[in-house]
Amino acid sequence: MSNPLRVLVVEDEALICSFIEDALSDGGFEACSVHSGEAAMSTFRDGRKQCRALLTDVNLGDGISGWELARKIREITPDFPVVYMTSASAPDWKSQGVDGSLLIEKPFAPAQLAAAVSQLLDTRA
Repeated sequence: MSNPLRVLVVEDEALICSFIEDALSDGGFEACSVHSGEAAMSTFRDGRKQCRALLTDVNLGDGISGWELARKIREITPDFPVVYMTSASAPDWKSQGVDGSLLIEKPFAPAQLAAAVSQLLDTRA
């Protein structure tokens, strides 16, 4: 059986992060979780984890936001799949989000998460 696709998960709240990891695992993905945009950038640049998609919270505390993180990753890999998660920032998606990204509003069902990631990966396959 092939290895599950890795998803770079950026979420600064531990409880939500573990919920996301379980949801992705149930959907057949493997989560590679970090807790800040800066950590996500170094994980992405390092490349050893070979993540195939980005699943990021928009508001990540003090560091760079999920919006900025996705733009930086897209500068390196222009068609990298991006899914944003947010409760308050959904209205900003049209102006801040990268092309071809998806946005899921919190709270969401676990299946929505895996479905969004699958949808983006399928459109690129």
